Amino acid sequence: MIYETISIQAEGSLEYARLHAYILDSAPSYQEGLVRPMILLCPGGGYEHTSDREAEPVAMQLLAQGYHVGILRYSVAPARFPTALLELAQAMKIVHEHAGEWHVNRKKIYVMGFSAGGHLAASLGAFWNQEMVYAKTGVQAELLKPAGVILCYPVITAEKEYAHEGSFKNLLGNASEELKKQLSIEKQVGTQFPSCFIWHTYTDKTVPVENSLLLFLALRKVGVNAEMHIYQEGEHGLSLGNASTSKKDGGQICRAVQSWIELLKVWMENQV
Repeated sequence: MIYETISIQAEGSLEYARLHAYILDSAPSYQEGLVRPMILLCPGGGYEHTSDREAEPVAMQLLAQGYHVGILRYSVAPARFPTALLELAQAMKIVHEHAGEWHVNRKKIYVMGFSAGGHLAASLGAFWNQEMVYAKTGVQAELLKPAGVILCYPVITAEKEYAHEGSFKNLLGNASEELKKQLSIEKQVGTQFPSCFIWHTYTDKTVPVENSLLLFLALRKVGVNAEMHIYQEGEHGLSLGNASTSKKDGGQICRAVQSWIELLKVWMENQV
């Protein structure tokens, strides 16, 4: 496996912004010429930090399924919008630039996000074709469109009833209500949005399940393919829901949600 750490420089980036690329080898004896999908993973953390629990442990599972993975350690507060979005766009550009060397299938570059990282991944799904993103990245818009968006208990809406206020405060500072509405992703969904895999838990008290429901309904309204799984129970931030991503007391082990990673594999295999 190839492992590379690449500095990300976008407008407003903080010095620690990095793409950590985990690239699977292709065995010359039986995999010569093989190209693989790649998943760009955005950990959560309320735009305050990027969670370790939603980073390498998840990447290891995705690598075992045969995908290249890039973990984006994006800039968080005091960095403000659109810095993290531009960093994700830069990461997409970097993957395309290294696609030959890394044996990446250019048509199958996905973005995945957890919680606030889900908001970031969904933002690229909504805004990849906007000039503020592609012009500042220095590429044609189509290069930035993900093959699909994978969202794990995502922050989506800025509507007060269901919003995770901390994420929007960290992302926007004291921004206007109008800008908050513009970053309420369910209001920005159109046919430009890629196909989507979403999972959430019914009992999430931090980021209510309505975030995922609002996005799913918006996608359905415009005819964008989406698959959603709502688990009956489970707190926010479960990641894989197993011992590898739980605190020492075992409080974040949730057998019910452990199936999501296998359901994702099936969804990925069904993507054209």
